[in-house]
Amino acid sequence: MDTDKLQIDLNADLGEGCGDDAAILERVSSANIACGWHAGDSDSMRLAVQAALRCGVAIGAHPGYADREHFGRRELKLSLDSVYSAVLYQIGALEAIVRVEGGRLAHVKPHGALYNQAAKDPALADAIAMAIRDFDPTLKLMGLAGSELIAAAGRHGLESISEVFADRAYLSSGALAPRGQPGAVIEDEGQALSQTLALARGERITTLDGGQLELRAESICLHGDGAHALAFATRIRQTLQENGFRVRARELL
Repeated sequence: MDTDKLQIDLNADLGEGCGDDAAILERVSSANIACGWHAGDSDSMRLAVQAALRCGVAIGAHPGYADREHFGRRELKLSLDSVYSAVLYQIGALEAIVRVEGGRLAHVKPHGALYNQAAKDPALADAIAMAIRDFDPTLKLMGLAGSELIAAAGRHGLESISEVFADRAYLSSGALAPRGQPGAVIEDEGQALSQTLALARGERITTLDGGQLELRAESICLHGDGAHALAFATRIRQTLQENGFRVRARELL
């Protein structure tokens, strides 16, 4: 196996008011911090940034739709200009806090419905990528492996981070199975760990609709808001390390 493939980023979405962020930060290498629209506020952003800096974790902005009632998971139809402005605004808010706290913003990962819609919609993905590029072209765009977000990063001169999911089922198209579909969230720890290891190794996984899928995995997302999130995060990191992987932020690979 190539040496680069033995290094992997482990990321979590934090600052969303659920889960044990401080403990999760001790187990991941990158944090995507909610920017106050789908969740969080200026205080939670600052606290999350401070905790991430204490843990030496790479910091990313996690912009989403201004739809707190649905936690940013409801699909909205906004103009591309509105999406551009929303992403630009949220990156700027978090970057200001990161800079004042003595850190550096490393990447941007859209949240929820914005992430999933942009994974399929080239124009929406372009709007997000352009906002990132115009704010700071050295920021990386984290998006679903094989999706339009990764393609848009390439079109706009951004470095991308191809993300896969430890506890989400896939469809043969490469899309994540919709959350409302039975089996979309993998509840069995053994199954999730097996999928995580296969993805990290570049091996094929079985999709929810019975197909086979191979993805480029540069970062693995785990969710920090589940009932057993902390124990699961510990097991994922342990499993990766026991199988020869070094867990490091993508910016250090």
